[in-house]
Amino acid sequence: LLGHLPLEPKVYRATVRLGISTSTDDAQGERIHGADASTVAEQKILAGIADLRGAIEQVPSTVSAVKVDGKRAYALARAGEQVLLAARPVTVSRFDLLALRRGDAVTDLDVLVECSGGTYVRALARDLGAALGVGGHLTALRRARVGPYGLDVARTLEELAAQPRLWAELDEVVVAAFSRRSVDSQQAWVLAHGGSLPAVGLVGTHAAIDSQGNAIALLTEREGQARPVLVLRPVGD
Repeated sequence: LLGHLPLEPKVYRATVRLGISTSTDDAQGERIHGADASTVAEQKILAGIADLRGAIEQVPSTVSAVKVDGKRAYALARAGEQVLLAARPVTVSRFDLLALRRGDAVTDLDVLVECSGGTYVRALARDLGAALGVGGHLTALRRARVGPYGLDVARTLEELAAQPRLWAELDEVVVAAFSRRSVDSQQAWVLAHGGSLPAVGLVGTHAAIDSQGNAIALLTEREGQARPVLVLRPVGD
């Protein structure tokens, strides 16, 4: 099931510090540039944020998991090698300023980012700081949502240690993630045996749910037939 779950968009809450650039684009790296950002106008900041929304070309952070000639960029960077990464397309659906705090030569921004997979929020901080001419890096990052799954279904390490299988029921996961069609008992039997049903005009992967709320299978439609891509309750279950 994991291979079929929609894991986009991703939503983050983060803090950007304007006034300092670092080698890793976050607080773990070495300071490489600094400029007084305490007086950068809020309207200028908002304009810079707006320029980073939408479909953009983004150069990933140097210390990242992107592969260069079969090796991770972070490994090359930590070995002292120069790393040049190509820009790649990403989508930033939301980049919202939630709060602004002025400090001694810096300005901290609390932001919310909704983006496609492969987007580096650290790189957004870097690029915003560069556009404003003062440098920038990320000081805090928290993932708030992946696809349809938010913090309401997250579990603490202590909870998982006590109950390793604790997360969510299969049917709950499927209903949250996919569009769905209802099936009767005969149709559920057909799907449980790996058979197909007549198409009903649904686009993409969707779930077949029986009258009891059980997820029977994930389906895709092609050539007038809805075919299982994954049978969730095969015969005998």
